[in-house]
Amino acid sequence: MTSQTLSRLLTASCVAVMMTFSPGHAQDAKKPFEPEYGQQGKDVVWVPTAQALVDRMLDMAKVTPKDFVMDLGSGDGRTVITAAKRGVRAQGVEFNPDMVALSRKNAAAAGVSDKATFVQGDIFKTDFSKATVITLFLLPDLNVRLRPQLLNMKPGTRVVSNSFDMGDWNPDQEVSATTECTSYCRAMLWIIPAKVGGTWKMANGELTLSQTYQMLSGSLKSSSGATPIANGKMRGDEISFTVGNSVYRGRVNGNRIDGTIEGGGKWQATRG
Repeated sequence: MTSQTLSRLLTASCVAVMMTFSPGHAQDAKKPFEPEYGQQGKDVVWVPTAQALVDRMLDMAKVTPKDFVMDLGSGDGRTVITAAKRGVRAQGVEFNPDMVALSRKNAAAAGVSDKATFVQGDIFKTDFSKATVITLFLLPDLNVRLRPQLLNMKPGTRVVSNSFDMGDWNPDQEVSATTECTSYCRAMLWIIPAKVGGTWKMANGELTLSQTYQMLSGSLKSSSGATPIANGKMRGDEISFTVGNSVYRGRVNGNRIDGTIEGGGKWQATRG
């Protein structure tokens, strides 16, 4: 073998080695993104919600095709995709762009890309006011940070959280999926209450209400004096309370309440 032939062979070998380890070839060989249990995110680590609990969360929120579900911190997209499979329009908000890409891929594979959409963004800078259902799997301090924004949503909006509470705002309902789930198996539901604190004028008196989240206290004042109310509660725009032996129920529409009294009778109130 001549020196020129040997030189050509060595040059070809070097070119082959450089091509093998070039950035383009390295990228081609890169494995598809796969999330890892406990991987660090912007505000929390990623832990997937068990499918059984996803189903429970959507069931307790009573989602229908008329709803718009937003999942704040949507991870791999399973909650959004499950909602979309039920014919519900749903959107996930996720900070990790790799997770967003994976979610879109999973939605396409499930054939629900028309209803399941995903955006990359910060949940604390996201406008979710148009949602009728909010789903969460965040830590309690993050839930509390979101709480003022949630309480300003339209009355009747449902908020469902995997495992973690809202501080001193007690849930309206709790469920679990312990037979089909090994960790993080509890879900809690809150229904955004209408704001009714203040004084309301009635035909024969005055209703004064104090409100802490969905719980109410106060009194009904008439010509015979003031009687404290009991069992006062809001469920979305629905109000209920007891005065003496009478149970009042009604629906709030802005500055007006129209309702019935158990056992017969109707009542109305306008905000003073």
